[in-house]
Amino acid sequence: MKLSIVIPVYNEKETIGALCQKVLDVDIGDIQKEIILVDDGSTDGTRELLDEFDSGLYTIIKHEVNQGKGGALQTGFEACTGDIVIVQDADLEYDPSEFPRLLAPILKGNADVVYGSRFVGHDAHRVLFFWHYQANQFLTLLSNMMTNLNLTDMECCYKVFRSEVLKQLNLKEKRFGIEPEMTAKVARLNVRIYEVGISYYGRTYDEGKKIGWKDGVRALYCILKYRFFS
Repeated sequence: MKLSIVIPVYNEKETIGALCQKVLDVDIGDIQKEIILVDDGSTDGTRELLDEFDSGLYTIIKHEVNQGKGGALQTGFEACTGDIVIVQDADLEYDPSEFPRLLAPILKGNADVVYGSRFVGHDAHRVLFFWHYQANQFLTLLSNMMTNLNLTDMECCYKVFRSEVLKQLNLKEKRFGIEPEMTAKVARLNVRIYEVGISYYGRTYDEGKKIGWKDGVRALYCILKYRFFS
């Protein structure tokens, strides 16, 4: 069995090395790892740093122009050859050591899709922005109303798919709107969705956080778009 790990990368020179080492180090038993790095037009030296990575350990794809997280994920998904696919951000907000618990519902034959959640469980969570939390809760609630799911963290980075499910989604969104798009399209497939509590080591904007209020507005639009117009 093979796990494809898709990592969209944009201006993450300070974290990409440590993140990739964590991915390499995590023990997932006999499952083969396929690590796909998609540089989305970085301008901070990340692209040059990736040139130094061992091509035997990684598949590295470079966008000449920034397309957004959704665009990078779509490129990465197209390159996947694994039986299971997981999304991993290039910063250090999410810990790859939690791959085993995220994979478990699929490996046990119970799930087709697994979402991580920063809001359930008892793992460590950095305390950060009140209004970001409220916006996330609102978007998750609205998404649930449109999809009839009961997720607690629709916007969470960690999403795991059996590859045959992912191939049916026909994703379009280029930026952070891909999160509600994936959720809406997964809900239509009537597949088995599980949620697993994870830890969260969030960043401030000074530390490199990129998502902003415009992405929240787009997410709101996408929740409605993929419910009523797509």
